[in-house]
Amino acid sequence: MTARARPEVREACLVEAFKIIEETGVENLSLRDVARRVGVSHQAPYKHFPSRDHILAEIVARCFDEFAIFLDARQPSDRPHDDLRAMGLLYLDYAQSHPLKYRLMFNTPLPDPRQHPRMMRNAHHAFSILRNRLQGMPLRQTEPPSAKTADLDAMFIWSTLHGLSSILQSDMRTALKMSDLDQRRTVQRCFARLSLALTGDESPAIVKRPILTSKRKPRSSS
Repeated sequence: MTARARPEVREACLVEAFKIIEETGVENLSLRDVARRVGVSHQAPYKHFPSRDHILAEIVARCFDEFAIFLDARQPSDRPHDDLRAMGLLYLDYAQSHPLKYRLMFNTPLPDPRQHPRMMRNAHHAFSILRNRLQGMPLRQTEPPSAKTADLDAMFIWSTLHGLSSILQSDMRTALKMSDLDQRRTVQRCFARLSLALTGDESPAIVKRPILTSKRKPRSSS
């Protein structure tokens, strides 16, 4: 059998590492298991990833990159508040469509950021999309504007959307007997309250289809 080229082995390792996380959980990820599944020597993955944390960091970095591309794919709008609302709805869409990747980014202890700058650059880029959208928008001020104001407002929005998406993906939907209509109204209410807090305008988000209605699976794919 012809030996695989180095780039091919690297990509194969990443594919199998993600499958291990998907099937058995991130806590069971090991380079030894990756090598076995790829069909290479136990030392081969170490030529590309010095440790388990390095391959996990690369997976998370790619998740953040994909997430940023997803947010950037929204329909452009000349109205900043409509653009921000569209971004928020895409955030919820991504959490539904890629639950495992979403959990890896936001609900999993990350490898040491100081050792994995690419992962952190991609994470900061995803956050900067929201922060940059807020800059220059006419927002209700709660304190004198400063260089950190947009960061704080972006964190307010991000944490609200994260909490909402996490709850709607959890078993609480069933416990609260939430119908598809209830979930759409919950999203609309959340966006209306966000708009009220930021601008004083309670214009609701237009949600024409169910958001986060698929039943959650313990370790769903991507």
